[in-house]
Amino acid sequence: MRTCLFVGLLAALIAFLVDQATKAIVVSNATVLSSGVSVFPGFNLIYLRNDGVTFGLLGGAPWWSLVVLALGICVWLAAMLIRSSSRVEAIAYGAIIGGALGNILDRLRFRAVTDFFDFYIGTAHWPAFNMADIFVVGGVVLLSAPWVGARLQTDS
Repeated sequence: MRTCLFVGLLAALIAFLVDQATKAIVVSNATVLSSGVSVFPGFNLIYLRNDGVTFGLLGGAPWWSLVVLALGICVWLAAMLIRSSSRVEAIAYGAIIGGALGNILDRLRFRAVTDFFDFYIGTAHWPAFNMADIFVVGGVVLLSAPWVGARLQTDS
């Protein structure tokens, strides 16, 4: 159980640090990235600030309300992490927590989240996102993947 907790906390730390390092690079290059830089057809790096959550939902909501909501979810996930007896599950919880904390820090510092990955087809753009979002979604996918349930039964 202690191994799982350590693995989960390590995953949270890695997710948080990767998120914050990539955002620092983007913010320090904001003037270049503000109009977007083409990496290859269908993908740009861009500097945006999102005051909402995924896909811009809840945009315009008071920044502090999103911080409180995210902190509450992190506390719940931390309790789940502490009870976890599976390394896979612990990594998933840690990735979600680390990503969420990265976006919380952005909201505390800038009142919005820094997004920079811009995928598109023609003129249709997927909503921009960041590494924190990747860690959160990756953790959720890991927890919901069918093979994880079987793995959780044997991963003690």
